[in-house]
Amino acid sequence: MASPRTDQQNRALHLYFEMVAKELNDAGYSMEQVLDNFTMELEWTKESVKEILWRTAQRRLLGKQSTKELNKQEDITRTYEAVNRFLAKLGVHVPFPTHEPGYWDSAPLKSDRS
Repeated sequence: MASPRTDQQNRALHLYFEMVAKELNDAGYSMEQVLDNFTMELEWTKESVKEILWRTAQRRLLGKQSTKELNKQEDITRTYEAVNRFLAKLGVHVPFPTHEPGYWDSAPLKSDRS
């Protein structure tokens, strides 16, 4: 059985969602332009990246509804690669976040934020 994701991977996932939202906004892409089915233009947020881009890829690839269900490495890698390929079609690339050892010991958990 594969290992569940770690707190460090959870932090990295949420940091990635935030980075993608910033990159899409900086590139001038609204959610409507990217998804082509919204009736109003909305700016990307880390939550919308997670819910619309990441979770859609995750469900289609793995059949898993929650990021809590993702296996430690293979599920996250597979989903990231699918999202990254999709974003590449828009000319947007955001590498998955990595940090020096010890960084995550002091980084806030998602539940620590308001």
